[in-house]
Amino acid sequence: MTIDILDRSITPAFQTIQEVFIPAVKNVTLSNGLPLHIINVGEQPIIKLELIFNAGNWFEDNKGASFFTTKMLNEGTSSHNSASISQFFDQYGAFTEFTHSVDRASFVLYGLSKHLGQLLPMVQEILQDSIFPQKELDTIKKIQQQTIQVNKEKTSFVANQKIRNSIFGENHPYGTNLTQEVIESITRENLVKYYQSHWQNQPFRIFLSGKITDQEIELVNNILGSIPVGNTHNINYDYTDNGIDTTAFLIEKENALQSSVRLGKQLFTRSHPDYFNMLVVNEILGGYFGSRLMKNIREEKGLTYGIGSNVVPFSKSGYFIVGTDVKKEFTQLTIDEIVKEIQILRTELVSEEELTTVRNYMSGAFAGSLNTPFEIADRYKVIMSEQLPLDFYQQYFQHIQQVTSEDILATAQKHLDPTSLIEVAVGGK
Repeated sequence: MTIDILDRSITPAFQTIQEVFIPAVKNVTLSNGLPLHIINVGEQPIIKLELIFNAGNWFEDNKGASFFTTKMLNEGTSSHNSASISQFFDQYGAFTEFTHSVDRASFVLYGLSKHLGQLLPMVQEILQDSIFPQKELDTIKKIQQQTIQVNKEKTSFVANQKIRNSIFGENHPYGTNLTQEVIESITRENLVKYYQSHWQNQPFRIFLSGKITDQEIELVNNILGSIPVGNTHNINYDYTDNGIDTTAFLIEKENALQSSVRLGKQLFTRSHPDYFNMLVVNEILGGYFGSRLMKNIREEKGLTYGIGSNVVPFSKSGYFIVGTDVKKEFTQLTIDEIVKEIQILRTELVSEEELTTVRNYMSGAFAGSLNTPFEIADRYKVIMSEQLPLDFYQQYFQHIQQVTSEDILATAQKHLDPTSLIEVAVGGK
């Protein structure tokens, strides 16, 4: 018998991904007019039910109301306290998540398909009859205050907060921070008011993903389709971008051994014509382990364990950010090298070899993010919530394949002028 020995000196063969198939979403309108989006993929009898509300920071009348309302939803109803709610979901092997962002808030349920009929009435009860008990609110406020107190000692936490409120303004929903003062000022009445105006009997989107049959769709319609839904809360929330004029901030922390460096600027939403190009520019600069910032600042100069850049889109705007942590004495050198790499992107064409590597990486990462029905649902969640074309991600994939070095150069010149970047260093120089 002969044994084939693998020659590890030879690079394995690879194929470029030519296309990506994203299963279609099925759209259903419930009896009360709510939209239900169904992603029927997978063989396991598990489901993810996500209910998405326009209830993020953008819609707040009182700072912190969105965060604490979402946080408190499962802390009690007229019929069940927080312990009995948790016990209820546990007995069916289900669990819930209540997520909050600057734009939206979500109620997520994971469970077995066969238990959906038993689980949905409790979901309905939380949506229509949360009571926000004072004792639980006091406990959550205390926990959040302690968390912030600890985080304020972390240079990375302070830098992330500072760069956001510098880009958008401290009172803008995308730049506001949860502070000790905000937490202290939040009252139960604030949460009840926000719940009534943005959650209770308010329109929402429903995403049902997993192994879905007509039976699950009927159950959702029977329970969630019976909720009386009023008109959308019609206050016109419109905020002026009120970023800080100063372009460089140094926050000294004497006991800190390192500095957290952030460079950033306001950008745009996913619907902007330069969005796809900007994603590729970002990937080349600092979006993956083989990026230029990693090669220069980590591998060649050894200034940090890791550095990266990111394009962060929201519903109404977005921002670009570069971030890393370095020893204090390397702070200015690191900033100089980041700016140098940005300038190179703005003045020199990317080689076809590097662009091919980035294309392949982005294509592979995208294909790998579509392995489960829940991940596919997350893609459609963005499309539906931000009213993007249904083929948005097919367009993204095709654009990656077709983008040119000239496109990269033009986009970097247009959107990455170093003088437009806000600089934050927390720790010292």
